[in-house]
Amino acid sequence: MGQLGWLVGFGANQLSSFDAAPPRRPQPWTWVSGALAAAGISGRALVIAAPAAWMTLFFLVPLAVVFGISLSVKQFGQPPFTDLLTTDSGTVQLTLHLSNYLKLIEGSTLGPNFWTQIIVFLLVGFVAFRIGRAVAKHVEPVALWAIHAVAIVAIVLLIATLYTTEFNVYLTAFLSSIRFAAISTLFAVLIGYPMAYAIARAPDRWRNILLMLVILPFWTSFLLRVYALSGFMRGEGVINQLLGTVGIPPLVMLQTDFAVYVGIVYSYLPFFVLPLYTNLVKLDPSLLEASADLGARPFRTFLSVTLPLSMSGVIAGAMLVFIPAIGEFVIPSLLGGPGTQMIGRILWDEFFAKTNWPRAAALAVTLLVIVVIPFMLMQRAQDAVVAGR
Repeated sequence: MGQLGWLVGFGANQLSSFDAAPPRRPQPWTWVSGALAAAGISGRALVIAAPAAWMTLFFLVPLAVVFGISLSVKQFGQPPFTDLLTTDSGTVQLTLHLSNYLKLIEGSTLGPNFWTQIIVFLLVGFVAFRIGRAVAKHVEPVALWAIHAVAIVAIVLLIATLYTTEFNVYLTAFLSSIRFAAISTLFAVLIGYPMAYAIARAPDRWRNILLMLVILPFWTSFLLRVYALSGFMRGEGVINQLLGTVGIPPLVMLQTDFAVYVGIVYSYLPFFVLPLYTNLVKLDPSLLEASADLGARPFRTFLSVTLPLSMSGVIAGAMLVFIPAIGEFVIPSLLGGPGTQMIGRILWDEFFAKTNWPRAAALAVTLLVIVVIPFMLMQRAQDAVVAGR
């Protein structure tokens, strides 16, 4: 029995030695990670390096070039702007001109109390919103709505003050662009929210089909879609022909502000629907069931549960509509009339028709600053939503 046990043990040891996995060879990425660690480069830095290099090469460098051109003046020749650095007799001189930015505000007729009214309305609106946000959990809903109403009235008066002042063509174009973008974004929210909500609540077998229908316009050229809209809305277009069959006289739609609103909403509506859908589809259905069990009606559940939890998607989608719409050029050029002044058309005229590159560069930099402000507000709003959860 002793010899038999020894043989069994010896055979088991031999089998285990055969079954043992061979020693692993070092993988190539282990050498790479070791070399990066020796150089003091972390994986986080390596991941950030690619987008940082992309942003530097294709955003910051062109932005620096455009900003430099905006500080020069127009000249006849190639390039059509003066040099910032000049050398004369061994002396290097840097010459910066702010005239292009000053031209953006020159020629405007401001009232005697314009800046006082602007500052007062801004302070009232800001203070009211801050008070409403601070006491939202401690006051009655009626009082909270009153505070918000004060802020909204202050903002409306601020906008009225801006639009009743005689500005020059550049400031008028900026205000007109903000108006077109803001109203189009509002309609995109009103139209897109029910669409995103319906897709998120649809059965699984229908969601992909509905999402494909939303994305389907992207399969064709943006320019062709705008041309198709002009074909629909022209005097002898499809819409007026259908109206004529029921005895309604033709409507003037093309080359109006209405056509520009329709074009912007139609073109950018998917940019609002898609991020909002991804937000709504992640909502926990048990929250809706709990609200119903507590006696809340569907509309009350929507206001108390669904809408607050989907605000981050609403804000993200609204910014994706507002930001490109504010600098839109194709839609107002093809659908708008001569009186449709948007900053995209002014920028095109300054750059190509007048060959005033410094003025066009100043407009582009100013437009970028105006666009960055909604980005900052969106980020703060999203942070507030996340913190509230």
